Amino acid sequence: MLLWVILLVLAPVSGQFVRTYKSIIFLQPPWTTVFRGERVNLTCKGFGFYSSQKTKWYYRHLGKEISRETQKNTLEVQESGEYRCQAQGSPLSSPVSLDFSSASLILQAPLSVFEGDSVVLRCRAKAEVTLKTTIYKNENVLAFLNKTTDFHISHASLKDNGAYRCTGYKETCCLVSSNTVKIQVQESFTRPVLRVSSFQPISGSPVTLTCETRLSLERSDVPLQFCFFRNDQMLGSGCSLSPKFQITAMWSKDSGSYWCKAATMCYNTTSNSLRSWIQVLIPASHPVLTLSPEKALNFEGTKVKLHCETQEDSLRTLYKFYHDGVPLRHKSVRCEKGASISFSLTTEHSGNYYCTADNGHGAKPSEAVSLSVTVPVSRPVLTLSSAEDLISEGAKLTLHCEAQRGSLPIVYQFHHEDASLGNRSAHSAGGVAISFSLTADHSGNYYCTANNGFGPQRSEAVSLSITVPVSRPILTLRVPRAQAVVGDLLELRCEALRGSPPIMYWFYHEDVTLGSSSVPSGGEASFNLSLTAEHSGNYSCEANNGLVAQHSDTISLSVIVPVSRPILTFRAPRAQAVVGDLLELHCEALRGSSPILYWFYHEDVTLGKVSAPSGGGAYFNLSLTTEHSGIYSCEADNGLEAQRSEMVTLKVAVPVSRPVLTLRAPRAQVAVGDLLELHCEALRGSPLILYQFYHEDVTLGNSSALSGGAFFNLSLTAEHSGNYSCEADNGLGAQRSETVTLYLTGLTENRSGPVATGVTGGLLSLAGLAAGALLLYCWLSRKAGREPASDPCRSPSDLDSQEPTYHNVPAWEELQPVYSNVNPRGENVVYSEVRIIREKKKHAVASNPRHLRNKGSRIIYSEVKVASTPASRCLFLASSAPHR
Repeated sequence: MLLWVILLVLAPVSGQFVRTYKSIIFLQPPWTTVFRGERVNLTCKGFGFYSSQKTKWYYRHLGKEISRETQKNTLEVQESGEYRCQAQGSPLSSPVSLDFSSASLILQAPLSVFEGDSVVLRCRAKAEVTLKTTIYKNENVLAFLNKTTDFHISHASLKDNGAYRCTGYKETCCLVSSNTVKIQVQESFTRPVLRVSSFQPISGSPVTLTCETRLSLERSDVPLQFCFFRNDQMLGSGCSLSPKFQITAMWSKDSGSYWCKAATMCYNTTSNSLRSWIQVLIPASHPVLTLSPEKALNFEGTKVKLHCETQEDSLRTLYKFYHDGVPLRHKSVRCEKGASISFSLTTEHSGNYYCTADNGHGAKPSEAVSLSVTVPVSRPVLTLSSAEDLISEGAKLTLHCEAQRGSLPIVYQFHHEDASLGNRSAHSAGGVAISFSLTADHSGNYYCTANNGFGPQRSEAVSLSITVPVSRPILTLRVPRAQAVVGDLLELRCEALRGSPPIMYWFYHEDVTLGSSSVPSGGEASFNLSLTAEHSGNYSCEANNGLVAQHSDTISLSVIVPVSRPILTFRAPRAQAVVGDLLELHCEALRGSSPILYWFYHEDVTLGKVSAPSGGGAYFNLSLTTEHSGIYSCEADNGLEAQRSEMVTLKVAVPVSRPVLTLRAPRAQVAVGDLLELHCEALRGSPLILYQFYHEDVTLGNSSALSGGAFFNLSLTAEHSGNYSCEADNGLGAQRSETVTLYLTGLTENRSGPVATGVTGGLLSLAGLAAGALLLYCWLSRKAGREPASDPCRSPSDLDSQEPTYHNVPAWEELQPVYSNVNPRGENVVYSEVRIIREKKKHAVASNPRHLRNKGSRIIYSEVKVASTPASRCLFLASSAPHR
């Protein structure tokens, strides 16, 4: 097969002209779409003598191209993209796109389809797809394959052009569709052209017919057969591999319409040439063809006259005119003195002309006359081509300028923004081209001019934009103050100083994408961020214009968090704060950048300050006194804005002092049946205070009071003589009063009679004298700064023995006795006193011991004793007061 290709290249007379412009890629398997994970072998074939030598490969995907070189002409691939190759000694191939699909269903088709090919379209599915396949062409159902995977086109032709796809069913859900494959049927070879060695052979002379065609690059190794016809009758013994047919002698009967046919070996593709007329001439005198005007410039539109004449003209002579062997229609004239035809020149009129003269003995041809029609150049067309999909710096750019019409030679000149790039002269059709490597300065407008001596023609301008890779971007951070603070608006600006637009910018925080922004016309992009505490860290940005991505330097940002409103809490050794306890004040702002300075306040008076360098809370200790009750608060400040806590109220509890017990009776002489009022009061102590009343350590009852003490009433009986006390408790420790002794003497019957009165009066007089002496003694003792040696109300032998009773009846007025044990100014001398209070309202009760010292009261009995003595105070009351 290689020998066949070499022969085709070396033997252009064979009639098959193979273009050797490009290398060609062949696929194995022959599909352009396969499943991901599969492999495809690429084979690169050139048309030189070095196809098995080193091969260059180019792979392009997502705007990036990778090149490599292999020792042989094969390459195994498994990645989607565009592949090209260049075999040694041959130019670069056309691109081949491969798709390694991850779809569930794909339709596979060959890379190229030519007329007459037997084509297989293969519908392949993964395991989850049921192949109950339907093939569509141009969205119309073409065939149902059922469980077959292949659809066959037995003899491809132009009618098979179109878009194909197939469908199947997923087992779990639904109908799935494959990729779409476009099929474009190509010609294996060009339409043949019949070349004739002579269209007007002299009778008896040989004629050679040549059937010329050109094979497609991909079908360069396909052998063809050639057949020749005259007036629809095949010449010779049939078709052969030779594109030439030799007629050894042509006679007048052989004149007629000749054509040829080229076909592949299997006759599945055929193509016929146009018909050409061959006229066999009988030997005679040859006519002479003249052209007028002869030497003038023959421009388009000029009127030209052709005249044909023989030496032996007659009325029977038939003249015909030919242009490049093709008879000119309606140009056959019978005349006596030659024949003439005229026409206005067009570009198609260039070529060789001759005429024939036939007097019935065979046509005689004239000598050919060449006519060249001078055509001014048309407006040229400038095209730009590059090996790169993206016109980027370093890419090789080719400028091609071509005028579709115009007489040769044509001088082409190339321009960039009115600056000349150079010129080229073309002596054949097809235009000219120049190439150069691109730089950023090559962006702009390009045009070319064409001139063949009749004035230049200028092409349309073509704009070229050179894509410059982006430079490393610069990231800047902007905040409204010197230090970034939570809640501030942070503006991130990213700019690549060099690079072709559009540029896509991406913004990152700790390598996590914040967002992106596209800049269509270049320049910088910005991104705004409302700062939180989590936004501290490293920031960067990236610029990308499709060629290469560039990352900026990293910038660190520290976001300061303003302190939140702090929380003030108390910590004490017990549930209730008590005088003498150590109170710990704890202030903490749950949010805020360190260091934080904490201030502590009591009733808006500063107690002190504590700094927390690494965040957290702060502590302040107080040894509690009664003055520490009140409202507390704290303040946190980290230099941005101070925050004050809510007010917290602290109540410092005071333990109760030793209570004072006071007894009140309705009269001076307490008797059985009287109502005795007991009043107990602690002068110090936090409310609520619970008071307990005792008689001989037996509980009489209790009562609670917020202030002023508590009262307890008792209807006296003979058993109520004895020791009374009370106890005060506010939960911080109970305190017991001094004991007050009450004696009830005498009978409960009527106490009338002069004897009782006299006795009582005498006793009271003696009691008054004794009391006066006792008070004077106590006063002198206190004045001397010392205590009495003994308690006068106690017996030397027994402190708890019964005291004597004294009576003092002041003029029989109805008086209210008040009994109390007094500890003046907190000293250790205690005395009991009885006051008589005139009252307007019966059973009035004093709510405070100070009330007992009214100016209207008179002390009727007083006894002094030492407060530290555990014995109770002595109170003597006459129980036999006269009855009124």
